[in-house]
Amino acid sequence: MRCADAVPKLCSPRLIAAILLLPVLAGCSSKPGEPEPLSKEALAAVSDDPGAPTEDLARALDDAFTKDGVGETRAVVVMHGGKIAAERYAPGYGPDTRFVSWSMAKTVTATMIGMLIADGRLYLDQSPPVPRWQRPGDPRGEITLRQLLQMRSGLRHCESCDPPYESGEVRMLFLDGRDDMADYAESQPLESEPGAKFEYSSNTTVILADIAARVLTRSTDPELRRRAVADYLHSRLFKPLGMDSMVPEFDRSGTLIGGSLIHGTARDWARFGDFLRNKGSYKGTQVVPRRWVEFMTAPSPRRGNYGAQTWLNQGAPEGDDPLFGERGPKSAFAMIGHMGQFVIVAPDRKLVIARLGHSNSEEIPREVQELADIVELYPGR
Repeated sequence: MRCADAVPKLCSPRLIAAILLLPVLAGCSSKPGEPEPLSKEALAAVSDDPGAPTEDLARALDDAFTKDGVGETRAVVVMHGGKIAAERYAPGYGPDTRFVSWSMAKTVTATMIGMLIADGRLYLDQSPPVPRWQRPGDPRGEITLRQLLQMRSGLRHCESCDPPYESGEVRMLFLDGRDDMADYAESQPLESEPGAKFEYSSNTTVILADIAARVLTRSTDPELRRRAVADYLHSRLFKPLGMDSMVPEFDRSGTLIGGSLIHGTARDWARFGDFLRNKGSYKGTQVVPRRWVEFMTAPSPRRGNYGAQTWLNQGAPEGDDPLFGERGPKSAFAMIGHMGQFVIVAPDRKLVIARLGHSNSEEIPREVQELADIVELYPGR
């Protein structure tokens, strides 16, 4: 009698194949409660001496790329003690890819302003050189450079309005203000007393960029304005730090789009974070005054988790914390950009994490927690 005639179900080809595969499948699976084995790609992303347990760091990095609900992570660079501890890229991206900053550019603009103050060209507690504000009787003449840096100018602004086309940022970048962004931003009236209220504003950072151009050149020629700021950034900041990939963008009037559009590799963004971790020093050279970085990373009077164009991991209003609060050290600070761009600096752990990618508003908080997992692998002092 044929096998198929006697026990057709037990002798089916599909069942026999499944039985033969059981030992293979058993050998590939983890024991209950144990994590899945790490891929070669995940392990290869970690350096020989990362300053944290290799497998734990590889897994935390892997989660930032592969976990559901975190969005699209395109690059992560972890630096510890000034050296790359781990580095990983999504397919299609690599060490030479330039990533857009979005609002991480604000911290770069603030650093430039600090250098101009150190040069004696600007003064922190004086009204900045914005001609229309200096007309007799204009109340905007009371706005100081400090207030602009700390996002408390009092100028009318709505960063994220509904509908979006009513947003001051959208109008400046894409609609009626796009050809001369500084003119659009500086023409806004006061909606509150200067210094009295925190109002996050990309337009304010464009005003800072325009101020930089005005002190670097008297010309109103767009090309000369662009060249003056670009040359200053490259010669005084990017080149000394070895940030050769950096490409700043300018509007048609020659104003740096300093709140949104600077491009650079993940390594260079991490390098800039490490420069801030060292309080403006790079390889023994004080590129920007130490006290300026301390000012940028100190709580401002109207917002405990914001310094000068830089976010802090402390003092956040309830329900409005873009970082990870109690999970990380209070000394941590960050450059944060639209759609999940982060450079997180934890000075007490000698740590910098640059994460570049594309996440929506619901995914970003989950991604932040994955970055907090990396921070927690490094002990504080």
